[in-house]
Amino acid sequence: MSHTFVFLFLSLVSAALAGTVTYDWSIDWVTAAPDGFSRQVIGINGAWPCPPIKATVGDTVVVKVYNNLGTESTGIHFHGLDQRGTQFMDGPSGVTQCPIPPGSYFTYTFQIDKAGSYWYHSHNKGQYPDGLRGPIVVQDPADPYAGQYDAELVLTTSDWYHNTVPVLLQQLLSPSNTRFFPPLPNSLLINDSQNVTFQFTAGKTYKIDIISMAAFASTLLQFDSHTMRVIGVDGSYIQKHDAYQIRVAPAQRYTVLLNAQPTTRRNYAFLASLDENRDYLNDPAPAYPLNITGYIVYDSTKPLPPPYVVNKWSIVNDFTFVALDNQALLGAPDVDITLDFTFCLDSGGIPRACFNNIDYVTQKVPSLFTAISTGTENSNPAIYGQVNPYVAKKGSIVQLTINNLDAAIHPFHLHGHQFQVCEKPSSGKGTFNGLVRNFPAVPMKRDTIAVNPNSYAVIRFVADNPGVWLFHCHIEWHVIMGLTATIIEAPEALVGLSIPDDNQAACKAQNIPIAGNAAGNTNNLTDLTGANTVSPYPDNGQVISGHLTWTWLTVL
Repeated sequence: MSHTFVFLFLSLVSAALAGTVTYDWSIDWVTAAPDGFSRQVIGINGAWPCPPIKATVGDTVVVKVYNNLGTESTGIHFHGLDQRGTQFMDGPSGVTQCPIPPGSYFTYTFQIDKAGSYWYHSHNKGQYPDGLRGPIVVQDPADPYAGQYDAELVLTTSDWYHNTVPVLLQQLLSPSNTRFFPPLPNSLLINDSQNVTFQFTAGKTYKIDIISMAAFASTLLQFDSHTMRVIGVDGSYIQKHDAYQIRVAPAQRYTVLLNAQPTTRRNYAFLASLDENRDYLNDPAPAYPLNITGYIVYDSTKPLPPPYVVNKWSIVNDFTFVALDNQALLGAPDVDITLDFTFCLDSGGIPRACFNNIDYVTQKVPSLFTAISTGTENSNPAIYGQVNPYVAKKGSIVQLTINNLDAAIHPFHLHGHQFQVCEKPSSGKGTFNGLVRNFPAVPMKRDTIAVNPNSYAVIRFVADNPGVWLFHCHIEWHVIMGLTATIIEAPEALVGLSIPDDNQAACKAQNIPIAGNAAGNTNNLTDLTGANTVSPYPDNGQVISGHLTWTWLTVL
C-alpha cells in the first residue's frame, strides 16, 4: 500500500470524524509572578498562563471572546493558521476586523486544515507582551512520523517584562529615542515559568513542540546528551534533520524528536538562553545572560545535574532543511516585491521602522473591508492608504525579498501562508541582486523567517488564499513602530463578501466605517483626504487604578 494512498485514506477518515472545539474566554486583568516579580498581566477566565487550544485536522474551532479589560480594546490572531475561506477571522485590528471594545463579545470561527504547532496572541496595541498569548497544538491523523514517538510535550519560550506595555511604549515612542532602542526584557520564561522539568522513561521517544511566544529576543536551546531530530518547522513537515542546537526566533516553532536514554543511571539538563545580541554569531556574549536550566528526569530519587553550560553556540542552519512533501521550487514570479528595512522618523519626530522608507499606519477603514467594498477598484493599491499595500492576482507566484539594512537579525512573518525559503545568506551579504543562484530545488516552507543583519532573504508563495494578509517583523516593538506591509491577495475574489455580524458590531460600537477607501470615502476612491498618515502615539499618559491609560494624539 503506497504512502500516498494511506495519507489520502487517513485524511478522508479525519474529515469524517471532524468535530467542533469550542472555547469561551473572558479576557481579564490578573496578577501573576512567573519569574518571582508580581505584576498585572492579561489572562483568560481569571487565570494566567493563558490556556492552550487543542484540535485535530478537520475540526472547527470556535473561540468566543468577551473583552473584560475595562479600558482597552483587544483582538486575537491565530498565528500560522492560514484562515482559508475565513479571512475575517485572522485577527489583526484595522486589517481584518475592528478591535473588540471593552464590554463586548466577539466570536472567531474557523476550520483547522493542517497539523502542527502554532500559537495565538493579541494583534492589537502591542498587548501580547503583557501576557495575552498561548499555544495551539493540532494533531494529525495522517502524521507521516506516526509510530516514531511515544508521547508529545510542549515547550514554550518567551521573554518577559516587568513593566506593562503602555509604560514601555513611552520609552520606545519618544523623540529622545534617537537610536531606536527597543525595551529590553527582564527575564526568560519556559512554559511561562523558570522551573521546568520533563519526566522521561528510558527507551521511549518524545515529540516536543517548541513554540516561541517572545516579543523581542530569540531563545537558544541545547539538550545535554539528547540530539534533536527536527521533523517540522512552523507547521510544515521536513525531512529529519539532526540538530544539537537551535535558535527559535520570536513566533517561530520547531517540532523535534528526542530519544530518551536507554537507562536511568542519571538525570540530564537542558539550557535555554535568551539571545539579546543583535547578531549572536558576530557579537560578544552578554555579560549577564538570561538563562534557564531545565531538567529531564529519569529517576526522581537521583540528584539533578548542575546548571548546564554551553561554551559556544553553533546553531543548525534551517536553510538546509528540506520539505517532506518534496514540493519543487515555485517557478518564475509573476509578482516581485522588494522591501528594504530601515529605521526612520515620522513627521512628529517619533522613531519608526520602515519598509522602503514608509512606516505602516492603520487606516480608518480596515483594509479587508476596503477590498470587499470597492469593486474592481480594489486592485488599485493607492486606495488602501499608508499600509505598504501590494496586490497579487489569484494564482500568481509572488516573490518577496526582504533586504535587512539593519545590524540585527529580524524575524519576519507572513499571515495566510507558509512560504518557500528560496535564499537566506549569512550576515553581511548586502542586498539581493536579483540573480537566482542558490535557490534550492526543494525549499523548506515556514511562515516566520529570521533574516540576518546587513543581508537579505527571498521567499515565494502562490497567491491562492484570497484575503488581506500582513507581512511584518515579529519583534512586537517594531510592529508598533510600523514595520509592516500588506498583501492584497486575489482582490477579484474578495469583491462583495459579506462582513460577519460580530465584525460589523465591533466597528459600529466605535463609529468605525466599514466601506470605502482608507479614509472611508465611498464616492471618489482615489481621494484619500482624511486618511491616516501618521500613527497615533501616547501623550500625557496617566496611571488609573494601576493601569496606564492614554490621551491619544492622532496626527492626520
